[in-house]
Amino acid sequence: MKKRIVKAMAVGAAAVMMFGMAACGSSKGTSGAGAAADTSAAKESGDSTAGDFETVEDGKLHMATNAVFAPYEMVADDGSFEGIDVEIADAIADKLGLELVVDDMDFSAVLTAVQNGKADMAMAGMTVSEERKQNVDFTDSYSTGVQVIIVPEGSDIQTVDDLANDKMIGCQEGTTGYNYCSADVEEGGYGADHVIAYTNGAMAVQALIGGKVDCVVIDNEPAKSFVANNEGLKILDTEFTVEDYAIGIAKDNTALLDAVNGALKELIEDGTVQTIVDKYINAE
Repeated sequence: MKKRIVKAMAVGAAAVMMFGMAACGSSKGTSGAGAAADTSAAKESGDSTAGDFETVEDGKLHMATNAVFAPYEMVADDGSFEGIDVEIADAIADKLGLELVVDDMDFSAVLTAVQNGKADMAMAGMTVSEERKQNVDFTDSYSTGVQVIIVPEGSDIQTVDDLANDKMIGCQEGTTGYNYCSADVEEGGYGADHVIAYTNGAMAVQALIGGKVDCVVIDNEPAKSFVANNEGLKILDTEFTVEDYAIGIAKDNTALLDAVNGALKELIEDGTVQTIVDKYINAE
């Protein structure tokens, strides 16, 4: 497998939108039969034929992510990136004869980076939703996410229904958890007045510990990590909702979508994706 390139980019949504106005270079790539010389390794390994596709930088596949979402993406001790999404993206890049570049930014900027041509794909434990599908196209799902509720031990919140009792809910901004909770009551939510958005899940959990919110709604796997590292917290047994994770690609880049989807399909069928998931998530 090709050596992974990692590049940390602390980019906010506004910055991504500003830089997106500037022209960015693109390159065409191929995989499989008839590939250019720089993808000969992919050909020799028998990888899928995806045809021509464009990337924002020659020979590289830029992945926009928010690397504070263990175990899907996080910063390793040596400053590189690791996690389920990072390893799957690396395997996809390898199949396409490219080198992976991980661009770390605020979660709220991830989709904007793809829309504005600063990154090739959004992969950040990204849930497929109708709202997001208006801005990007999604690949097939590669993993399932479960939204859960974190509460202090001894909390009077016992089930999802208890959130309707004038509770303050903490969420990470831009996530589906926030969207669900902040929706109007008529739409199944609790109203924006009952939800506080934080830059990341860790800040939401710290607000919970500090008594600023009554609970936190967040994906199950990072929730497990937060509870394990913060005494006095627990996850309710009841699930908030179940979602599908997929990779977001710019709407005008159908060729890249097809290429990534083709590589992903092969990685799912040959068991690579499940092996990566099992490496980070132990079945209970």
